[in-house]
Amino acid sequence: MLKSIDFSNLIRASHHQLLKETPRLLAGLLSVPADELRIQREPTVRDGKPDLVLSLGATNFVAECKTSGQAAIVAMAARQAQALAGTLSRKAIPLVAVPYMGEVGKRLCEEAGVNWLDLSGNARLKLPGLRIQIEGKPNQFKRAGRPRSLFAPKSARIARWLLMQSDQAFTQRELARANGIDEGFTSRIVRGLEQQQLIQRDSDGAVRVADFDALLDAFRETYDFSKHHIVRGHVAARSSDELLLRLAEPLRRQNIEHAVTGLAGAWLWSGFAGFRMATLFVADLPDETLRSQMGFHEVERGENVWLAQPNDTGVFQGSEVREGIFCAHPVQVYLDLKDHPERSTEAAEALRKTLSKPSGAA
Repeated sequence: MLKSIDFSNLIRASHHQLLKETPRLLAGLLSVPADELRIQREPTVRDGKPDLVLSLGATNFVAECKTSGQAAIVAMAARQAQALAGTLSRKAIPLVAVPYMGEVGKRLCEEAGVNWLDLSGNARLKLPGLRIQIEGKPNQFKRAGRPRSLFAPKSARIARWLLMQSDQAFTQRELARANGIDEGFTSRIVRGLEQQQLIQRDSDGAVRVADFDALLDAFRETYDFSKHHIVRGHVAARSSDELLLRLAEPLRRQNIEHAVTGLAGAWLWSGFAGFRMATLFVADLPDETLRSQMGFHEVERGENVWLAQPNDTGVFQGSEVREGIFCAHPVQVYLDLKDHPERSTEAAEALRKTLSKPSGAA
C-alpha cells in the first residue's frame, strides 16, 4: 500500500527529494516491498549518468527525474532515459518521473516508448507481461497565482523567431530588434528559455535552438487558438481554391494584413488533402462593405470560414505568398492546427515533417 506524500514539502520539491520518492512510488506501483527494489545507482549530482538505476530481480529501470512536467523537459528526459538505458542493457527499461505529467508529456513518452510516473499518483508502465495505467489524479503541485509564460502572445515572438530560423544564432539585441520588443523584456524571455534548456548559447553569447522538437512541443502545449478574436461565417464557393481567393483578394486590395492558416495553410505548404474550412488571420476585421465583397455572412453554425484577429501581430512573422495568397509560416500553421476541426491532427503530422530543423538534428 502506497504511503501518502507530504505535498506541502514536495510542491517546492528539490531534485534530491524527487529522487528519494521515485523508488518508493515505483515499488508501490509494482506491489513489491520497497527493499526489494534495489538502488544500483545512488542519487547524486548529475555527471552524465542516469539519475537512478533501480533493479527488481533481473529487471533494471533507468530513471530520469525532473522537477517539472513541462513538455520540453519531458521530451528531453524521455530521450535521455532511452539513450542511457541503451548503454546499460538492451532490456533496461527507461522511466521518466515528474511531479505531474501533462497530456503532451504523456503523448511524448508514449511515442518514445518510455514509461513514466508522477508524484500526483498517475503512471503508465509497460513491462514484459505487465501493464499499469493510472490516470485522472489531479495535479498536486499547482502553484498559486498565474504563472508567467514564455509563450504568452508577446513573449512567444522569441520562440517563434528562433524556430523559424533554427539554423541561425542571434544576439539578444538582434532578437529584440527583429521582434519589435525591448532588450530588457527579451533578456527575461531568453533567460527563461535557457533555464528550460530549450535554447543554448554559442561561444560568443549568441543564442540558438537547442532542441527543435522540445521547443516546438513546449510552444504548442500552451498555445490556444481560441484566445484570438474569431468571427465565424460562410462564403459560397464551388471549390476550396475559389473560397481562398474570394477571401484573400478583397483583403489584398484594401492592404489589410492577412495570412491563411489552419487546414488551408497546411494545404498551401504541404499539399495535405483538401479542406472545407478556411481560416485567415486578419490584422483588422473587415467592415460590412468588405464582407459584402467577400460574400461573407456571419453564422452561428455551418460555417466554412474563420476570420481571426490575432492577440499579437507576431502570428504574421514569416508569412509568405503561396499560390498567390499570403500564408502564415509553417510553424504558425502547425500551432494553429492544434485547435481545428476536420483532419487537423493528420495535417499537423504531415506539416511537421516539412519543418526545418538545425543541421544534425534528429
